[in-house]
Amino acid sequence: MIRILNMSDVSRDEILARTDTGSAVETVVADIIADVRKNGDEALRRYCEKFDKVTLTCFRVTQQEIDDALTQVEPAFLAVLRNAADNIRAYHQQQIRPKGFVMSEQDGIVMGQKVIPIEKVGLYVPGGTAAYPSTVLMDSIPAKIAGCSEIVMVTPPGKDGRVNPAILAAAHVAGVTSIYKIGGAQAVAALAYGTESVPKVDKIVGPGNAFVAEAKKQVFGTVSIDMIAGPSEILIVADRTANPRYVAADLLSQAEHDRMASAVLVTDDAALADAVSEELERQIVQLPRMEIARTSIDTNGKIIVTDDLDAAIDVANELAPEHLELCVADPFRLLSAVKHAGSVFMGHNCPESLGDYLAGPNHTLPTSGTARFSSPLSVDDFIKKTQFSYFTRDALRRVADDVALFATKEGLDAHARAATIRFEGEEESK
Repeated sequence: MIRILNMSDVSRDEILARTDTGSAVETVVADIIADVRKNGDEALRRYCEKFDKVTLTCFRVTQQEIDDALTQVEPAFLAVLRNAADNIRAYHQQQIRPKGFVMSEQDGIVMGQKVIPIEKVGLYVPGGTAAYPSTVLMDSIPAKIAGCSEIVMVTPPGKDGRVNPAILAAAHVAGVTSIYKIGGAQAVAALAYGTESVPKVDKIVGPGNAFVAEAKKQVFGTVSIDMIAGPSEILIVADRTANPRYVAADLLSQAEHDRMASAVLVTDDAALADAVSEELERQIVQLPRMEIARTSIDTNGKIIVTDDLDAAIDVANELAPEHLELCVADPFRLLSAVKHAGSVFMGHNCPESLGDYLAGPNHTLPTSGTARFSSPLSVDDFIKKTQFSYFTRDALRRVADDVALFATKEGLDAHARAATIRFEGEEESK
């Protein structure tokens, strides 16, 4: 059963305690990455046999497999995929994209900035206990809008050597360039370094288990990554106007993700806290993933009772949750006080699952308190900036001595000489 904590009766550390995500996977992942880097496709085949229980002669998903998947997905779901893709596309097209600029106000000087799409992006899509076609849409559509020329998707195959048809249908709708039937740390390594079959990319995005997260961490620097994703989180701030049935359902929507997921309610109404606790017990036994949700709620779930809503928002800002629901009478009043959250869902009719699938804002979000300094995945994650400068000879002459003075102050005489050498002998020739 979920714990109910009264903020006035327990320590601040207990209120703000997070899920322990410690994991001894670092060495295992390092060995896998080194193996894939050295042995390429041969290593990938061994890991597919070991972890996915399938022998593959070709990793790339063929167009025929994609066409077959489209016939296996019910038309109603295909229509939902297209509707979700339209909403995600419309939202992300509105995101502010940095623009290039040129400065030429000073005589003989031109400076500026180019905005360039990242050329090749790798997209990791989880498999295993659940398949996530929503991740395909959320992570590939912003890359397409940014102008990335190649989007390479990796996802674990089933024991039949095939990819879940819903994932392939989502990839088709989103416009993914190529798809490979590999998963785990070995897939991340293949994207980072390339193999005989899998192309090397410039950035890897997408969630995964502890091994995937550790692999992304280890290859960062060789490639860019979006973030190190931890267990899923939801924090609900609710007042007495909230329906306990709705609140319990929303908490369970994250608890069913995995046993490490965190579901937290913060409320200024003790009666609501009791009602939600009771409702959780009624609803949890109805879930197909009851055992997972049960562990999450019992181990990492909690209800925190505060004196007022301002204190509740303070708790939310301290925890900086991945998903924040404001299940209150006037959510817009509280929104201005929210400082740290991945994505905010406002009012009694905006469950977090709406954002997971259909609303349009991205569902790849900062976890484990990193919303204090990072942002949801966006179009900006798929661009980079290059700066440029042009000086005429006269323009350089005007500042060469200043450059030289600055360089000598840092003890870098060659820097200084690079600026002044172009004008040596000019005085003698006059």
